[in-house]
Amino acid sequence: MVSPTVAEVLRQFLPAYRQRHTLSPQQAKVARHIVSCRTEALGGYTLACAGCSYRTEMYHSCRDRHCPQCQQQATDEWLAKRRADLLPVPYYHVVFTLPHSLNGWLQLHPEVIYRLLFQNVWHTLRAFGRDPKRLGGELGMTAVLHTWGQNLSQHVHLHCLVPGGALDPEGPCWQPARSSYLFPVRALSRHFRGAMVAALRHAWTAGQLHRIRDHREVDQRLAELMKTSWVVYTRGTGKHTEKVLAYLARYTHRIAISDRRLIAVDPSGVTFAYSDYARGGERRTLHLAGEEFIRRMLMHVLPHGFMRVRHYGFLANCQRREKLRTIRRCLCESAEQPTTAANNETVPGDKPRYRCPCCRHGLLYPVGKIPPAERRRTQG
Repeated sequence: MVSPTVAEVLRQFLPAYRQRHTLSPQQAKVARHIVSCRTEALGGYTLACAGCSYRTEMYHSCRDRHCPQCQQQATDEWLAKRRADLLPVPYYHVVFTLPHSLNGWLQLHPEVIYRLLFQNVWHTLRAFGRDPKRLGGELGMTAVLHTWGQNLSQHVHLHCLVPGGALDPEGPCWQPARSSYLFPVRALSRHFRGAMVAALRHAWTAGQLHRIRDHREVDQRLAELMKTSWVVYTRGTGKHTEKVLAYLARYTHRIAISDRRLIAVDPSGVTFAYSDYARGGERRTLHLAGEEFIRRMLMHVLPHGFMRVRHYGFLANCQRREKLRTIRRCLCESAEQPTTAANNETVPGDKPRYRCPCCRHGLLYPVGKIPPAERRRTQG
């Protein structure tokens, strides 16, 4: 029995969905990429075994960051680099969640509100880190945006992995965190709420939220948000820092659902598995009509060019290497970054080689190119 795929769902239900809904250019492009991924539409290679007469065809992947079949190599490389950056200090997993009452605005202006989310989460953590009564130095943060819940609903939150301490530039010296939760959750929540609401009001005043036209709605919504308790989660990773990092890496280059979570696709819709965290992570199944599944999935397509993963403070790309070297010196550790086996898994420039499924011991090598289907039709 062939396992169902997201591409199969799109082929079956997207035509009907298009008749009732308008796709944004970015959503249309993502859907087109997923459907054509690893098919003759993109072309590929003819592979032949060096040990027997077996030949097969392998088609190119679309390399779209929303495709559940793509970017495994990019994910592995990202994870290897982040593991090499890990410091010998406690780490904290901090999650900032936007209230669901903002979901309507998010669908109208995702690029603006996602940007404000990153900015104000970092401003909040940086302010707490610089506070002389807390750490009195510069924090580092790696943040990964998730926009979904396990059932594909809109649940926008930012996962942050924060080293447990701050770099005091005057020393320089390392100021270690002393608590199991980094900073008080209630204080973080209130600071983040105030900063985010102020940023949303400024964005609307500046015309950045131009699709929201009723100023009374804006005033009412922002007032309600200030009365709501915003959810912030923080916990030390203990000995599980690499597991948390691997969890974050899983969705740095992919969309909200993988093919392996799909159970069945039939004319009535799609059945898939999910974890119900309201019931302690119980494994459950959910059946959605095909159009509803597509609607939920396309909600999580990011705006063109928007970066889902960002680094801040001493982990910012422009200064990470130098600052990590300084911190390691402060910690009396070698300034050289550790080398892991993961760093050497991929050798740039290697030609694709795969084990032959026929003779089981030969390797498959590319012996010819297959042009994309569109080019073949044009030439024909």
